[in-house]
Amino acid sequence: MSKKNIYFPIITLVLAAALTAAAQAPGKPANESKTDVHPMISAGNAFAFDLYKQLSRKDGNVFFSPYSITVALAMAYEGAKGGTAKEMEDVLRLPKDAALRRDFFARDIKRLGADLGVDMANAFWAQREYKFLAQYKETLDKYYQAAAFNADFKTAADKTRLEINGWTGERTHGKINDLFPRDSLNSLTRLVLVDAVYFKGSWETRFDKSLTSDADFHTTPSNKVKASMMKRTGEDSKSGYYETADLQILEMPYKGGKLSMLILLPPLDGLKKLEKEISPEKLEAWKKNISNRRVDVFLPKFLLNAKYMLHDTLARMGMSAAFTDKADFSGMDGTNNLHIQRVVHQGLVEVNEEGTEAAAATGVAMGLKSMPMAAPKFLANHPFIFLIQERETGKIIFMGRVEKP
Repeated sequence: MSKKNIYFPIITLVLAAALTAAAQAPGKPANESKTDVHPMISAGNAFAFDLYKQLSRKDGNVFFSPYSITVALAMAYEGAKGGTAKEMEDVLRLPKDAALRRDFFARDIKRLGADLGVDMANAFWAQREYKFLAQYKETLDKYYQAAAFNADFKTAADKTRLEINGWTGERTHGKINDLFPRDSLNSLTRLVLVDAVYFKGSWETRFDKSLTSDADFHTTPSNKVKASMMKRTGEDSKSGYYETADLQILEMPYKGGKLSMLILLPPLDGLKKLEKEISPEKLEAWKKNISNRRVDVFLPKFLLNAKYMLHDTLARMGMSAAFTDKADFSGMDGTNNLHIQRVVHQGLVEVNEEGTEAAAATGVAMGLKSMPMAAPKFLANHPFIFLIQERETGKIIFMGRVEKP
């Protein structure tokens, strides 16, 4: 990894669809809070917190890209109908207004690269000779700028899997190379949708490497590990900062000032309480009080690599029909033969003195139904939550939790 920059290979989302003709299958019966924040940003941030609350139930580090997951699932949603579409709307918080949703993605995917230095690429692999509706493919092209590739899942599923993983690796600059594990795609797969995002940047104010040293990081009140603790102090150590009786918030911008990392640091034993209470509304209220000031910052270097099979999680959140024989994705092919087989999401983030490197990928497989005034001290030596956001709109691109650096 370059030692001059911070990187975020942002998350790749992949949707894989498999289907079968009905005759072949036995029939089973949104930094400053704005008043004009786009509804899609508000929806995406609400989904981010909903999903975080699910993923944080288990102990350990957490890292994912809610924005990338939303884009990938939105491409699948474009083909959903009836109750399946309603459940996806509710879980993803998507507005029913198709023009509002599509126009947002069409502009935002281009704007990410042009204005924020965030590269996003979408693509889909469709089983050759399978008759997907022209309107569905046109929607993916027009509003998601999704490149189209022919695939042979029927006779060469693993070869196609490797091709998709190779594309994902390229788009995440080599950070996510094995999104779809062996046997995750098969002869029933008919469609794979992929969203890949990558960001490379540097802290606006870097840490001095010579000041980094080993220090205790308290994973729990009674357990600790050694971590490489970065240090930034003195008159030039200025950051966005706000504190309450039981929370410290630090905002560290990246060069260019359009993206930043927010770190939410509760007391040593306060993580669970924070996770229970946090919401998009509370976050926005806290952010209104952030001011730029001198802060002595102590932050561990960390590397997180997380992989999630999200289909069960999404089903628990209310998106259950999409994974069953009741699924209706007739907007893809004009039939009721498709359902989602699995959803895979992988993310990687590394934070050091220069900045951050992050990558992620998500896959959804669809298959046959037959089958004080003094400078405050921000000492992050115990678990904390972090977000990478667009400062102007508040859009959350990455979100995670560090329990053990």
